[in-house]
Amino acid sequence: MSQGRMASGNGSSVTEFVLLGLTQQLELQLPLFFLFLGIYVVSMLGNLGLLVLIYLNPHLHTPMYYFLFNLSFIDLCYSSVITPRMLMGFVNQNIISYAECMAQLFFFSFFVINECYILTSMAYDRYVAICKPLLYKVTMSHQVCLMMTVSVYAMGFLGAMAHTGCMLRLMFCDSNVINHYMCDIPPLLQLSCTSTSINEVVVFIVVGVNVIGPSLIIFISYMLILSNILCIHSTKGRSKAFKTCSSHIIAVSLFFGASAFMYLKPSPTESLDQDKVSTVFYTIVGPMMNPFIYSLRNRDVHIALKKTLKKRISM
Repeated sequence: MSQGRMASGNGSSVTEFVLLGLTQQLELQLPLFFLFLGIYVVSMLGNLGLLVLIYLNPHLHTPMYYFLFNLSFIDLCYSSVITPRMLMGFVNQNIISYAECMAQLFFFSFFVINECYILTSMAYDRYVAICKPLLYKVTMSHQVCLMMTVSVYAMGFLGAMAHTGCMLRLMFCDSNVINHYMCDIPPLLQLSCTSTSINEVVVFIVVGVNVIGPSLIIFISYMLILSNILCIHSTKGRSKAFKTCSSHIIAVSLFFGASAFMYLKPSPTESLDQDKVSTVFYTIVGPMMNPFIYSLRNRDVHIALKKTLKKRISM
């Protein structure tokens, strides 16, 4: 096992970590490599495709698709922060330097918190569209959408700084083997040879604020949306309103369910094998599924895709 000495920094003796990966069963390494490589390629193509489609079609330049554009960008980025390292672990011993590990932790935290708040912004957008349609253009103006987006990235930056800053104060002086496929908070806390009580409090506060807060806003938004939908007398109108929200509800359930299970349980440093499976859902599977969740039943996206393909064929 590779360990060295650090001459400066936090005083830790560990200069690099070994990521054990998703599983140590040799017979599963190759099949899992190709499975997750396929998921990563589909995720990249799906999110890039959605980004290009929204950018090229002016009729998709609305608040709903503005937030969806940002969601695809975030999914593209944080999937790329995690998956390539995971794939390396299936074919070789995955060694990551201390600095790279802290950088991965920062960007992972940054993009995950961004996703929490962009999903919240999308829920609020649907609430205004369904419950206050006459005020929609005023309430969801370009300036408001821009301010909401800046707030999304600001919250991500603050949360990532809190997590990474607290991790940098810890010392790692014994084992350098991380029982995970990435530098996540629970397995790193388990390796520390100094007290992690402050880190655990910070995790509970930051994750609580960034998961429970947005979850409550989304829940309240959809309760108000549901009560409004039930007041619609037209069956066609109800069906259209439900279709507008169903994709978002699926994406929210997948993301918030997995992240809440991962970080808000009483013992965050135990059952790391179970944690790895849970993390897969919102770090790898979620970014792949989101483009399909938002496009398969979306008439606007279908029309935009047909127009874009016709333009490219006729050129």
